[in-house]
Amino acid sequence: MPATRDDLLQRLESLGIASTTVEHPPLFTVEESRALRGRIPGGHTKNLFLKCKKGSLWLVVALETATIDLKSLHKRIGSGRLSFGSGALLEETLGVPAGSVTPFALINDPDAKVGVIFDTDMMRQDRLNFHPLENTATTTIATPDLLAFARACGHEPAVLAVSEEALAAEAQGAGAT
Repeated sequence: MPATRDDLLQRLESLGIASTTVEHPPLFTVEESRALRGRIPGGHTKNLFLKCKKGSLWLVVALETATIDLKSLHKRIGSGRLSFGSGALLEETLGVPAGSVTPFALINDPDAKVGVIFDTDMMRQDRLNFHPLENTATTTIATPDLLAFARACGHEPAVLAVSEEALAAEAQGAGAT
């Protein structure tokens, strides 16, 4: 049985992770979520559940404004070509329906079947916002706590420049040295 929002919030508390949760109508897309800007501070995100041609699964998390080129992402993360995972596969592996994808769903993947990538641009934020396993609320945590949570769920996330914005910042930084 997948974890519930209450299970998640209890797990965050048991890990000493402070969080705040704001209730709202169901939100299925980043576009719908933009209506909450100003009401919920912190970095707002998008979460891509991807399947590699070779069968491996990935959760890629970036700022909602990030541009991610799925045609070249596989080279960056060292996988085969990627496509979006089906809703059925998402529910089977992370225990959430489409529209509720979140790194908090790692609580439902104790065997670490899903590889996790956090975009470097996103990780520069002080606080981050994610659905708490359902899309009728948004939970905010400190960015370092996202790493702690993922690790407590048995995942070692890779922090990589995967968005076009992060790759540009990385290239600019490399040129400055």
